[in-house]
Amino acid sequence: MAQSDLTRIVEPACRALAEQLHFELVEVELAREGGDRTLRITIDKPDGITLQDCETYHRAAIPLVERVDYDFLEVSSPGIDRPLKTPQDYERHAGERVEIHLYRPIDKRRRFEGELVGLEAGEVVIKEGEAQRRFPLRDVSLCKPVIEITEEELFAAEGGTLSQDADEARDTDGQDEEGDA
Repeated sequence: MAQSDLTRIVEPACRALAEQLHFELVEVELAREGGDRTLRITIDKPDGITLQDCETYHRAAIPLVERVDYDFLEVSSPGIDRPLKTPQDYERHAGERVEIHLYRPIDKRRRFEGELVGLEAGEVVIKEGEAQRRFPLRDVSLCKPVIEITEEELFAAEGGTLSQDADEARDTDGQDEEGDA
């Protein structure tokens, strides 16, 4: 199947299925990996995609993609640092920190970071401090959220707290690691 057929036939069917299951279709891609062809379908939803969601979509998508010549069908989540691709992505992430990579350097830099203002008239707009920078969308090779994890979030995910770890840092004779009483 040609890429144009994938875009014209398979992608709309996959999009309709995603909407029916209350997911968002992020991407349909036919990738050559080694000697194999992988049909990769990426789905998302506001509270994140689970393994069960991927399995449900995978089973429902098989009849829709039977005309595609592929070796493996992969259904996955785009991940928390999903690149921004659509105007809706830029709208959804406005006010968040993003990282922008450019095809060609500007002021000897290819990478910029700042608060996303949005996508305006074909330009990605960010705030760096008090200044705004604009990048024509055609010059942006990648724009993705910056994932910042605080120590509190890290310890909570591990089932601990900062105060527990501080207590554990003290040695058995009541002195902290530096030897102060």
